[in-house]
Amino acid sequence: MSASEGAAEVVVLRFGERRVPRGLRGLDVVDVAGSADVDAASAGARRLVVVGGGADVATVLTRLMRTERLGVELAAATGFLSARTALSGVARRVPLIRDDAGMAIVGSAEWRGSPLVGEGVVDDTTLFTGEVAGVRIEPTSEMPGLRAAVLSRRGRPGRWVAGRAAQLGTTGARVVRDGVDGAREVKRSTFYRHIEGWLRVG
Repeated sequence: MSASEGAAEVVVLRFGERRVPRGLRGLDVVDVAGSADVDAASAGARRLVVVGGGADVATVLTRLMRTERLGVELAAATGFLSARTALSGVARRVPLIRDDAGMAIVGSAEWRGSPLVGEGVVDDTTLFTGEVAGVRIEPTSEMPGLRAAVLSRRGRPGRWVAGRAAQLGTTGARVVRDGVDGAREVKRSTFYRHIEGWLRVG
């Protein structure tokens, strides 16, 4: 029997000390300590269920993208209802939004500064020029794949602009991906639609 034939169809990936919802008990559970755990679980699974936050789902999606395993279905579960959806929900291929550092996002990303100085563009539309508090980028379920908006000082998004790619040139910015700050300040950043979408459950 090959490894793929012996692997479970659905594997639960647990991040941190999170409690596995009751509806997922009895399935194979992998405690994720690093990328090798995700790679091993995705090698033979049909569906991965992430017990964790948005950044954890993005971590798994990034590994699926980098290992060219975007045929694996991906779900998130934090409670009873989401666990049921994670098991019985239908997977739908949606745009995968990544950045030039090779990292995927599932909820949102932000460019932040004090203030953010430079120029932001979505496809051929100028989002801002000069100084703003920040910019939020979100994946969309439909094409062209993402939308971006300038943030007010209170962090509220203004007018959304949809496109395939959002680009920033700046004197210096922090990139926040699904709530996690990047390791260093950047002068340029791009988020764009990957050539292949991902199979989102629910």
